[in-house]
Amino acid sequence: MSTRIQEIIAASIAVKQTILNDAAIQKTVQQITDAVVSAFESGHRVMFCGNGGSAADAQHLAAEFSGRFYKNRRALPSDALHCNSSYLTAVANDYSYDDIYSRLVDGTMEKGDVLIGISTSGNSPNIVKAFETARTKGIITVGFTGTSGGKMKDLSDYLLNIPSTDTPRIQESHIMLGHIICELTEAAIFKG
Repeated sequence: MSTRIQEIIAASIAVKQTILNDAAIQKTVQQITDAVVSAFESGHRVMFCGNGGSAADAQHLAAEFSGRFYKNRRALPSDALHCNSSYLTAVANDYSYDDIYSRLVDGTMEKGDVLIGISTSGNSPNIVKAFETARTKGIITVGFTGTSGGKMKDLSDYLLNIPSTDTPRIQESHIMLGHIICELTEAAIFKG
C-alpha cells in the first residue's frame, strides 16, 4: 500500500480518536440528539444548510431523517435548504448569495425548529446570516465546524467543532457525528 494512502487514513483515524477521547464533544452530540428528538416529537422540523461538500452532507443527513436510517418508519420533517435550484439562483441573483439561507429561515421556519449549519471554517457568510435570523425567531441552532468554530461559534446553541483544521478530515468527522445523531434520534423516537 502507498505510504501516502496510509498517512491519509491515519490522519482520519487520529481526528476520530481525539473525538473518541473527548467527553465534551460526546456530551454535545447527546444534547443535539435530545434537541432534535424534542423538536420532532413536538411537531417541528430539522433543516440543514451548507456549501459545496458540506451542502452534500446537509442533504445526506436530512435524507436520513426524511427517508430512513435503520428502521422502516414514518418520515421525519427534514430537508436541506439548498435543494430548490430556482429559488437558490433567483435569490443569489436578485439579492446576494449571502441571503440564500436567511430568507428561507425567515420564510419557512418557526420557533422550536432546529437549523443545522455545516461549515468547516465556521465563517460561511450565508450560514452566519441564517443563524442570525434563526436567533431572532427562537430557532435552535446547531453548528458543525472545524476547530475554532469561526463566527458560527457565538451563534450556535450547540457547537460540534471538530478538532482539526484539515477540511477533508473535518468533513469525515461531520458525517460520522451526523450519522450518530441520526441513529440515536431514530432509536429514541421509534422504539422497538
